[in-house]
Amino acid sequence: MKVLRHNQPDFARQLAKALAASSLFDPVIEERVQKIIADVQARGDAGLVELTERFDNVKLNQLAVVGPTSKAPAALKKAIAVAHYNIAAFARRSLRETWRMRNAQGAVVGEMFQPFQRVGIYIPGGTAPLVSTALMTITLAKVAGCPEIVVCTPPPINSSLLYAIKAAGATEIYQVGGAQAIAAMALGTRAIKRVQKIFGPGNAYVVAAKRLLFGRVALDLLPGPSEVLVIADDSANAAFIAADMLAQAEHGSGHERVWLVTTSMRVLEAALAAMPEHMKTLQRREFIAKALANACVCVLAKDLGQAVSIANDFAPEHCELMTKNNSALLKKIKTAGAIFLGPWAPTVAGDYLAGPSHELPTGGAGRSFGGLTVDQFQRRTSVVELTRQSLRKSLPTMEKFAEVEGLDAHAASARKRFE
Repeated sequence: MKVLRHNQPDFARQLAKALAASSLFDPVIEERVQKIIADVQARGDAGLVELTERFDNVKLNQLAVVGPTSKAPAALKKAIAVAHYNIAAFARRSLRETWRMRNAQGAVVGEMFQPFQRVGIYIPGGTAPLVSTALMTITLAKVAGCPEIVVCTPPPINSSLLYAIKAAGATEIYQVGGAQAIAAMALGTRAIKRVQKIFGPGNAYVVAAKRLLFGRVALDLLPGPSEVLVIADDSANAAFIAADMLAQAEHGSGHERVWLVTTSMRVLEAALAAMPEHMKTLQRREFIAKALANACVCVLAKDLGQAVSIANDFAPEHCELMTKNNSALLKKIKTAGAIFLGPWAPTVAGDYLAGPSHELPTGGAGRSFGGLTVDQFQRRTSVVELTRQSLRKSLPTMEKFAEVEGLDAHAASARKRFE
C-alpha cells in the first residue's frame, strides 16, 4: 500500500497519479467486448451457450432458470425479509409522481411517470454470491411497477442468490454472465427478449459492454470495483477504520480502491498496524491482500479542508466521515456516491440493509452521477394540452421564434387553426 504525506516534496504529483487510477477504461478489454457483442448479435443463443462454456466452464442445456423457488435457510430468509423491507420503504419514498400546472398562457403542461415495461438487471457472479445486490436492484424495479424484470447472472447460480432473486420479484432468470449477458439483454436473442433499460454492477467487461451498447438500450450507470475513502481526524477509532477498509477490499477483483485521508499521524499509523492483525481473522485474506497491494492509499493531510478537497477529487463510491464535526464536513462533500457519518455507520450498513441502493458510481463517475434510485425505473413523458384561448395567447411568441429560425411552417401549423 502507498502512504503519502502532505509535506513530502512530490506530494501533489504522487497524489494526482493515485487519483487518476481507474480500471473502467481499458482499450484491450473494450476490443474483446466488441467481439463478444458481435458474436451475440450474429449467433444469438448459440453464441451465448458457447461463450458461457468458454468463460464460465459451464455447458448449458438451457438459458432460462425455471422451477419452484429455491430453498434457503430460515435465518437467511429472515435477513432477506428485513433488508427487503427497508429497501422497498426507501424506494417508495423516492418514486416520482405525475403532475400538472398551467403556464402563463393557460396551457396545461406537466410530466407523466410510468414504469419501464421490461427491464434487465445484471447480478455479478464470481467469488461471492451477491444476495444483497439482487435486493438492491430488483426490489426497486418491483416498487416502480415494472411488469417484466429480467435477471442475468453467471452460472452456476448459488441457491441463496437464486432465492433472493425470486423473493425480490424477478419475472425471468437466465444463467448468463459477463459482457455476453449485457449484449443479450440489449440486442435480444430468441430466448432472451430485448429490454428497455439495463441495471446492475459488474466487472470491467460488463462495464465496457454497457458503455458500448449505450444508445441501443438505456442504462443506469457504470458501477465497477468497490471503493471507500475514510476521512478521519485525531478523534477517530483506528481499529474501526482498518476494519472498514478491509471490508471493501475483500470483493475479489483486485481493483478495489481503499483510501484513508487523515489529519492525524497517530491514526494513520494505528490503522496500518491494525490491518495485518485483523486480516488474520478473515476468510478472504488473499483477495484483500491483492486489493491492498494494488490500490490502497493512506494520505496524511495538512488539515480537514485538504482532506475534503482530496475526497471531492476522488469522487468515492463510499465516503466515511470519522471526525469531531461530521455535520460540517457533510455539506462540503460534493461527489460521493454515499456518505456514512460517524463511528457507528460502517459502509456495510449501506451494502446490506440501510435502505438506499448500494449500486453507486465508481471510478470517478460520482462527479457526474448519483447512485441507483427507484425513479430510474420510471420513464418520464412530458404532456402538453392547449385550449383555443391558450393557443391564441401563445401564437405571437411562436410566430416570432419561427420568423427568427426561418421555419415558417411551424407558425403556419398554429395559425391554421384560426383560419
